[in-house]
Amino acid sequence: MRIGVVGGGPAGLYFALLMKKRNPSHAIRVVEQNPAGATYGWGVVFSDRALSFLEDADRASHADVERRLETWEDQAIVHRGEAVRIDGIGFSGIARLELLGILQEHCRRAGVELRFEQRAVDLAALADCDLIVGADGANSVVRQVYQEHFRPAVEVLTNKYVWYGTSRLFDCLTLTFRQNADGAFVAHHYRYSEDRGTFIVECDLATWERAGLAAMSEDESRRYCEGVFKDDLDGHPLLTNRSLWLNFRAVTSRAWRYRNVVLIGDALRTVHFSVGSGTRMALQDAIALADAFEGQPDVEAGLRRFEETRRPAVEEFLRVAAESFRWYERFRDKLHLDPLPFAYDYLLRGGRISHDRLKARSPRFGAAYEEYRAARRESPLTRA
Repeated sequence: MRIGVVGGGPAGLYFALLMKKRNPSHAIRVVEQNPAGATYGWGVVFSDRALSFLEDADRASHADVERRLETWEDQAIVHRGEAVRIDGIGFSGIARLELLGILQEHCRRAGVELRFEQRAVDLAALADCDLIVGADGANSVVRQVYQEHFRPAVEVLTNKYVWYGTSRLFDCLTLTFRQNADGAFVAHHYRYSEDRGTFIVECDLATWERAGLAAMSEDESRRYCEGVFKDDLDGHPLLTNRSLWLNFRAVTSRAWRYRNVVLIGDALRTVHFSVGSGTRMALQDAIALADAFEGQPDVEAGLRRFEETRRPAVEEFLRVAAESFRWYERFRDKLHLDPLPFAYDYLLRGGRISHDRLKARSPRFGAAYEEYRAARRESPLTRA
């Protein structure tokens, strides 16, 4: 089979790698518009469960990824200056550039053709391919070319966010909520290497406007955010890399495939950064698509199998992700809660975790919350 993959991100590279290793006779080429060593992100995170998926799919690349991971077993939520630890939530971080480098190297070894600095504007260069995979991210050219068939829908969220790096190394994935005269802010931050961390700052539109951030330069915004989180950064700077304020675009595609063209990863649908699963979902798409062609040479049948097996899990996760970003869209309304019930409300935001399941997964946090309730003779917090 001749396979063309548009987009050299994690989803595109991993799909190409899996398909080539499973059937070396496939002729696979990946086209990527950016240079091989370029990336505009900082780090990415994986849950422990996601890492097991990677190991099952391809042990060799998983071993190389695992060696570069920064790992932690807890999550922390900082509210009113108090850090609440949540046990039982294992995550790992890795530099996005490091992850891409590992996948590129494994693709080369397997015999995948990688073409960088090549933009697929109209897909004419892939006309000879039996299968075309659109893995070209949230602003997918493939999705745009066939938009009348994929029928994408976009919900633009009202919160503003900006993506920074930092030299401040946090010991676990942390959410830090801070307030000043302009309003309320939250930072999502974690380390992903021995000397770097990701630091995403988010606020509502009213706060952003009162702070005058719309009129600030990239450097002025950085300094403002350093001021908001000065106690958390502990003298370390925020680092910029095209760090501009954005509105998250929640993209979904009503159709997943058209003729011999299929979408995966952020090209198919975007996953809000608050659930820390965008890269995981992209890689699971790649695994599911490769699995769909196991023993199935017919493209139409393979794509149908991919959608039938993958769509239910994706749609359920998107429901959870939507509950998560809606919680963030109104997080300011929750700040009256004390730190423990605030953290509890956050943990139940997606609707998948019950009170009893949370206590079983995070026994230390569960015990602390029960003690808090008992002292006040309260029932478990009911989410609005």
